[in-house]
Amino acid sequence: MASVSRAGAHYDRAMSFSIALTDEITLRLLRSGDAGAVADAYDRNRRHLAPWDPERTEEFFTAAHQSNVAAIQLAQHEAGTALPLVLAAGDRIVGRVNLSNIVRGPFQSGNVGYWVDAAETGRGLAGAAIDALVAHSRDGMGLHRLEASVLLHNAASRRVLERAGFQPIGVAPRYLQIAGRWQDHLLTQRILY
Repeated sequence: MASVSRAGAHYDRAMSFSIALTDEITLRLLRSGDAGAVADAYDRNRRHLAPWDPERTEEFFTAAHQSNVAAIQLAQHEAGTALPLVLAAGDRIVGRVNLSNIVRGPFQSGNVGYWVDAAETGRGLAGAAIDALVAHSRDGMGLHRLEASVLLHNAASRRVLERAGFQPIGVAPRYLQIAGRWQDHLLTQRILY
């Protein structure tokens, strides 16, 4: 059983992570069997996510590709370097929240990424999911800090992060290639304890 601890906090990676965000939607750990539903969610949201994502090949939208991604992310989770989550409405995936690049030792930090289905925006799901991730990262995983980067013109995501207590720490010029162009990002962080 893989686990880590910090001053009384104990996090067991073998445990199931699941938090009800609404009566219909749960934030839970990605499962290997989610590949088809994740592929459907990305396909359904192509236009919605295109301005905020890297350019995607057709293969990205297939269950086979998402199965490979899930296998990698679940292996990273088992190694303690990632927490891959989905927003699930029954068998339907309506968003993703990922904590990646988890570094232990003196850093105790991870990077946050997320998106919500176009049909579900405006309901506070992103904020509720990030709040749940913050609490779990602090209380369940013993992390000290979370970082998130956001496109300068992504006002909705900037508001989600601001409401969740993320503070700006700088602008990274030409930070990521998004929508086919190297774009500037606002770097933010949330100190957890």
